[in-house]
Amino acid sequence: MPNISSRGVAMPPSPIRKLVPFAEAAKKRGVKVYHLNIGQPDIETPKAILDAVRNVDMKVLEYSHSAGFESYRKKLVTYYERNNIHVNENQIIVTTGGSEAISFGIMSCLDAGDEIIIPEPFYANYNGFAIAAGVKVVPIPSAIENGFALPSMEAFEQAVTPKTKAIMICNPNNPTGYLYSLEELNVLKNICLKHDLFLFSDEAYREFCYDGRQHISALTLEGMEQHVIMMDTISKRYSACGGRIGAFITKNEQVLSAAMKLAQARLSPPTFAQILGEAAVDLPADYFDAVHAAYNERRDLLVQRLNAMEGVFCPNPGGAFYAMAKLPVADTEVFCQWLLEHFSYKNATLMMAPAAGFYATPGQGKDEVRLAYVLNVDAINAAMDCLEEGLKAFKAL
Repeated sequence: MPNISSRGVAMPPSPIRKLVPFAEAAKKRGVKVYHLNIGQPDIETPKAILDAVRNVDMKVLEYSHSAGFESYRKKLVTYYERNNIHVNENQIIVTTGGSEAISFGIMSCLDAGDEIIIPEPFYANYNGFAIAAGVKVVPIPSAIENGFALPSMEAFEQAVTPKTKAIMICNPNNPTGYLYSLEELNVLKNICLKHDLFLFSDEAYREFCYDGRQHISALTLEGMEQHVIMMDTISKRYSACGGRIGAFITKNEQVLSAAMKLAQARLSPPTFAQILGEAAVDLPADYFDAVHAAYNERRDLLVQRLNAMEGVFCPNPGGAFYAMAKLPVADTEVFCQWLLEHFSYKNATLMMAPAAGFYATPGQGKDEVRLAYVLNVDAINAAMDCLEEGLKAFKAL
């Protein structure tokens, strides 16, 4: 039998989805599973943007331009202007989800054997895309004790080698929920300018910042116009994860030209999702008020419930809709699987993402989990009841 590629062997499984078979088996046994493992909001997708797709009068479902419909890219320009990000439609490539934007960035800017520095824990698919491109991820650890703040400039300096080509951040962060300050972004700016590096900035959760804090885009950093590549998506912003529409944005013409070749190779982004995304830009200005309030309430409840449990610590996330928690167990992968296979409370259990999969350093994060507060407060309360009772039962084994 032929062997698969070394790339196929090296590709890591998703820490978010790898326990799905156990959740499916639990459901078949009649156990309700509260999904806090994945960033799939229960917020309704706005009816207006779904209607835009339903009401399309189209005789032929054609390709769009490889960069996406010009009308959509022009609409995105107005959206970014409202967020103090000044770009034009020719600096935007519409992608099949934020995932393709990340892939385009890595493939356009790094060669096989090059290195990319990423503060860990980080969104696990960064590692997958890097491995697929033959790129080495160099992690710099952040710590749960200080809420996963950006590592020091000295830590970045020590990680830079002649093979380093880029730094990658997610702001606000997935999986930690950390929101980077202007001071921290300026640290990254100084490192990138000093060592002539790209700065990849995944800004999928821009709208979800809490405690009165504002998101600052890497594209607004003065002097970084040729260094910043921003990755974006409508998935979380409008609770439209299945739309699979994102954006790759940079002012660097060489990078745009390289990414366009990749965009042409995949022909075009999905037509109906672009129609949906274009309609989303026209949502009322107050659309995010209720959504933001809902996530803020969910965050406060989740963090309060977690920190009230014996032996559990959860820093208060400043953005996105994820929280990282340290649990009083040796291996959360074992515990999370046990919750699905062997435990229920009031005929329910919960699914979380073991945090080790968000680290590149072996052995890190084994006692941590990521929880997505994407469910309503009643569901979060019920899930936390399950977790609290589950920890007690697991400890008694």
